[in-house]
Amino acid sequence: MPVPTVYSRSEHTISRSNISDSALKVLYQLKKAGFEAYLVGGCVRDLLLGREPKDFDVVTNANPDQVRRVFRNCRLVGRRFRLAHVFFGPEIVEVATFRGSAEEDSENQQTHEDGRLLRDNIYGTLEEDVWRRDFTVNSLYYNIRDFSIVDYTNGMADLRAGILRLIGEPVTRYREDPVRMLRVVRFAVKLGFTLDKACEKPLPELAGLLNGVPAARLFDEMLKLFLSGYGLQTFEMLRHYGLFAVLFPETDRCLESESEGFPRLFLVRALENSDKRITEGKSVTPYFLLSAFLWEPVQSLAEEKIVHGEDVLSAYQNAANEVLNRQIKITAIPKRITQSMREVWLLQSRLRQCTGIKPFRLLAHPRFRAAYDFLVLRAETGGADTNLAQWWTEFQTADEARQKKMTRPAASRKRSPKKFSASKAKPKNTDKQ
Repeated sequence: MPVPTVYSRSEHTISRSNISDSALKVLYQLKKAGFEAYLVGGCVRDLLLGREPKDFDVVTNANPDQVRRVFRNCRLVGRRFRLAHVFFGPEIVEVATFRGSAEEDSENQQTHEDGRLLRDNIYGTLEEDVWRRDFTVNSLYYNIRDFSIVDYTNGMADLRAGILRLIGEPVTRYREDPVRMLRVVRFAVKLGFTLDKACEKPLPELAGLLNGVPAARLFDEMLKLFLSGYGLQTFEMLRHYGLFAVLFPETDRCLESESEGFPRLFLVRALENSDKRITEGKSVTPYFLLSAFLWEPVQSLAEEKIVHGEDVLSAYQNAANEVLNRQIKITAIPKRITQSMREVWLLQSRLRQCTGIKPFRLLAHPRFRAAYDFLVLRAETGGADTNLAQWWTEFQTADEARQKKMTRPAASRKRSPKKFSASKAKPKNTDKQ
């Protein structure tokens, strides 16, 4: 076992004033109960980089049952690896027990034939735990006893050099948990770090291992990838390594056959808008971005159905159902999200109805704003009629008299002839729905 480098309090920048009060309570209470207690992982990494951690993870030599006896406000969770969650109102401090060395045929560890760990409740020491972590920059331990940082893997040097490096042999680590391939991309983009060559090389070859990951877990990881303010860079990097094709196979095929920059430009703009909103502290709804990801597969399939005689509305409804049914087998998108996605897609046709009472009814639809934003995004990237998007922009801000004038049949025909009517002709490439 190599000798760790220990950085004393004067040799690093972490201050207790930047650590959550709840996390400090957990650390001190475990210490008082006679156990070892450390902060570890992303919180230590972010504190050293001058960032505000999203949460604080604690690791200890106390097993989960011992942790539960120390804290009344504690609940044990997890099957693959048992964890303790200590609750302080809305804040949760996650407490893990030191993981031990792998033991073959252990009743506490189960491994799939492809090398993926299915269950891993082997407990050990700090010296063993460090080698079970994923990246060197995530394996720095902040010791509450003397406020030092313990480094077994040269993580501090990699942190200063901006290098993301896996602990151990990369292929083995990816096979143990294929989601690490997504985490590699997410952390590299988030931190602005360079991927270690040995860490980078196996990614395209092993991307297919993600097919063995439970769909619910991939959905959770997908939200982290695209809703953290770095969605566009993440998208580009995932495509580069062949990982996006596993998460969204139908979308990736459409991207490969894109014409004149569409739909790739549409996705890029959707991701840019999402990243901008997150940066500005505004809310972002997953269903809007997912609607953009799957829009082109839905359109392509709907066009095929229209060619075979289905009416426009039925074609899009059936296409949406088929695309979503296939996608949820890969990323288990919840029903509440898929329902909103369907509404955004199907409203694209209804937004072409600009006469009579229908526009007023559409304004009251709960998904109108999202559908309107979606239409504007399509128009900006060549996928919808810009006159139609402009009409709806004016209609929303007009006074009642102006709105009535805009929705009179004669006025509607004057503003935009035949393009606004879904019943006149087969959809064109510029406005496919």
